[in-house]
Amino acid sequence: MKTYRSIARLLVFTGLLGSAAVGLSACNTARGMGQDVSSVGHDTSRAANSAQQGIARSTGGSSN
Repeated sequence: MKTYRSIARLLVFTGLLGSAAVGLSACNTARGMGQDVSSVGHDTSRAANSAQQGIARSTGGSSN
C-alpha cells in the first residue's frame, strides 16, 4: 500500500511540475505574440501618419 501511495505522489508531483513548465512557456509565448501585435499596430500608425503628412504636403493642407 505504501508503494502505491509513493507512486501516486510521484505522478502527481510530476504532473504538477510538467503543468507549471508548460504554463510558464505559454506565458512567454503569449507575451511574445502580444509584442508582435503591438509592433504591427505601431508600424500601421506610423505609416498612416506618414501618408497623412504626404497628402497634406502635396495638397498644401494641414496634417492636424
